[in-house]
Amino acid sequence: MEYILYCDESGSDGPKYSDFFGGCIVNSRDAPIIIEALNQKKRDLNLYGEIKWTKVTDQYLDRYIQIIDLFFDYIKEHKIKMRVMFRKNTDSPKARVSHSNDDKYFKLYYQFIKHSFGLDNIPTNQGKVFARVYFDQLPDKKAKCDEFKDFIRKLPNTLSYQDAENHVHIRKEDVTEVCSHDHVLLQCVDIVLGSMYFRLNDLHKEKPSGSRTRGKRTIAKEKLYKHINKRICEMLENFNIGISTGCHGYNNPNWELPYSHWRFVPK
Repeated sequence: MEYILYCDESGSDGPKYSDFFGGCIVNSRDAPIIIEALNQKKRDLNLYGEIKWTKVTDQYLDRYIQIIDLFFDYIKEHKIKMRVMFRKNTDSPKARVSHSNDDKYFKLYYQFIKHSFGLDNIPTNQGKVFARVYFDQLPDKKAKCDEFKDFIRKLPNTLSYQDAENHVHIRKEDVTEVCSHDHVLLQCVDIVLGSMYFRLNDLHKEKPSGSRTRGKRTIAKEKLYKHINKRICEMLENFNIGISTGCHGYNNPNWELPYSHWRFVPK
């Protein structure tokens, strides 16, 4: 069995919530069908370029809703699982942060990959499991990025993974950076991740300087966020975007939850 993780980051410094990381995981057997369906939907909607949260406008709102609906249809069918991690600024006072911003970025990203997807809780009936990890292009020097990817490759050597009944394997060539323009699943992750950054940081309330009303783009983004939140709540009743997601009746939630949030609190 092989799984593919598509991972992205957004909003490292928000007014209330920061350090957003997101990703989705899909079975490599299902991936080609899902990817083709999403790309075909984009073609049907005349969305030939890269779709992303920063491009959401009133003019394109309906088309973005349609593509995100298809993405969430697959999540609802448990063919895609989506994960989001973020940090509330008040949970990590600056006085307690002793590492550089660069170190913080990679250390948080590592925690996201290690814990969010439940790779150390994969059921034993899956057989031998391999994981491929695709990062949207990392914003740092090559040497630093290569060092980080090497840590990801070595995840199976960590104690929690070695103790897992179904030991996951990550081959050296299967951890790589890709261009989101070429990967529709990364584009969908970007939209969902951007919507959570937008709402948790109250950006839906913003008004242009000197204006008494909100701009059309802000209103369109709020409508898209509300639609995304509605789709999440269809699967997870009373979902709260600002806290870590509970079990919701799943016996193995880290692995089984179709969608979840992790509010990272440093210890």
